[in-house]
Amino acid sequence: MTTCSPQLTFDELGTPLRDVTFCVLDLETTGGSHRTDAITEVGAVAVRGGQRIGELSTLVDPGAPVPADVTRLTGITNAMLAGAPPLGAVLPSVLDLMRGSVLVAHNAPFDTGFLRAACARHDRPWPAPPVLCTARLARAVLTRDECPSVRLGALAGHFGCTTTPDHRALTDARATVEVLHHLLERIGNLGVQSLEETLQLVKDRAPHRPTTAQRRRRHLADDVPSAPGVYLFRGGGEEVLYVGTSGDLRRRVRSYFTAGERRRRIRDMVAQAERVDTVVCAHALEASVRELRLIAAHRPRYNRRSRNPGRSWWVAPTSEAFPRLSVVSAPREGALGPFPGRAAATEVLDAALDAVPLRRCTIRIPLRNPSGTPCALHELGHCAAPCAGLQPPADYAPAVGAWHDLVAGRDDAPLRALAAAVEVRSADGRYESAARLRDRLAALASGIDHGGTLAALAALKEVVGARPDGHGGWELAVLRHGRLAAAGNAPRGVRPMPVVESLRAGAQTVLPGDGPLRGAPPEEVRLLYRWLTSGGTRLVYSTPNWSEPARGGGPWRAWAERARAAAHRTGDRAPDEPARSA
Repeated sequence: MTTCSPQLTFDELGTPLRDVTFCVLDLETTGGSHRTDAITEVGAVAVRGGQRIGELSTLVDPGAPVPADVTRLTGITNAMLAGAPPLGAVLPSVLDLMRGSVLVAHNAPFDTGFLRAACARHDRPWPAPPVLCTARLARAVLTRDECPSVRLGALAGHFGCTTTPDHRALTDARATVEVLHHLLERIGNLGVQSLEETLQLVKDRAPHRPTTAQRRRRHLADDVPSAPGVYLFRGGGEEVLYVGTSGDLRRRVRSYFTAGERRRRIRDMVAQAERVDTVVCAHALEASVRELRLIAAHRPRYNRRSRNPGRSWWVAPTSEAFPRLSVVSAPREGALGPFPGRAAATEVLDAALDAVPLRRCTIRIPLRNPSGTPCALHELGHCAAPCAGLQPPADYAPAVGAWHDLVAGRDDAPLRALAAAVEVRSADGRYESAARLRDRLAALASGIDHGGTLAALAALKEVVGARPDGHGGWELAVLRHGRLAAAGNAPRGVRPMPVVESLRAGAQTVLPGDGPLRGAPPEEVRLLYRWLTSGGTRLVYSTPNWSEPARGGGPWRAWAERARAAAHRTGDRAPDEPARSA
């Protein structure tokens, strides 16, 4: 018996089909179920690189009579099986031939089902080889017009095989070998060259199989490196169609041409691609940041995020004698945010007006001689009517100051007042009103907490972080005013501090801009903050010292969440207020 290669390992680049050993198997049975030793004959052929390297053929005593109709189909009689070895004696040889191979069979679930059941009954471990079904492969490659049936006999006739199937195990196995080679030749014309691609082709259902246009463009991945970074699909005229990131660029880019991509828009993109450019990065953080920047710069039409790259919303006071709050898309001093959508910003604006006595009207009030008419809010005691001259600018200014102190985390008195109002309404039995105010408090506190932490990071002139790379080394990043200024690695065995100093010396110069985030894109600041505060990242250097607002919204957001949980349990109780920061 021929010795087979060790068990196959599937790496990122794929296993070339010419290097794969296929064990092509066929079984004849009595027609019984998997629960009995119904196998009457085993035929197997081992092939590699188009060459036959081993065969196995034997009759098997099933321990039961062969039905007459099965005898008429296969020609195997009870007399032929007299004296044949039992399945328990044959099984070790079959498993030895399979080991290290890809198991191939026509209608493979039938044959593998009998073999797995036989292993279980005879206390043999199932080797769990990769399985390739030639019937399913044929249906994936051949159209119904070309070959209406994928029966073994029909396929052998279609391809003009020299072996005609006759329902005997070895003959049918030899015919399956020929059919397999013809099918592999056909998929080679589609650009499928590896075992992984072949198995995926069989696995994918028809609507999700890669198109011929996709496969013929797989050469675009030939020069892509196996490294972390960003990839750009380009179409005609150097247009950037799509930008993505991956820890292994080669593996990810190849998947667009070989895997069953289910997104129609991505299939359309691949069909138009003419080139793939890559930017190799030090680690995943740098790749993610560069992806954000490239999407913002090119706005590729196949990236959903590129429709509004970097778009965010803020709640900010207007610039007038009697400022009011408005939702804006350009941050400025005193703005609260960022918020991902206008609706979220509007919700926080409404909550802020419950906490801070700023006017709710949208009219522009002149500094001198206002001549408006007090509205209903004045009558209800919710507005001092500066529009009618009933509140001078000096009396209105403390409300504006309260807003700035709240956003900056200097004073959380407005949040304490809202929390007290929630408790009063709950104690009075106004549970629905209390729940609405509680949720608005949670939205406001969350916005203040989130905005304050991002603003604190963006205010720092320089921060250096180091995260374990999982292999004994470090991933390093230099941040300046909320932007990634440099990235690098200190592999295991390399002293990290000299690498840190080198990165700092060569890092990009970042000049701070206007607004709470100093001009940095909100998505980039969020990404850097998550990296610095998770995954075991260590703070190596910070100037000035990194600190966050003492009276930010974090404790009050947690209070609102506890209040919501308490309401679910009791229907009316609110938790104690959080301890105030010193």
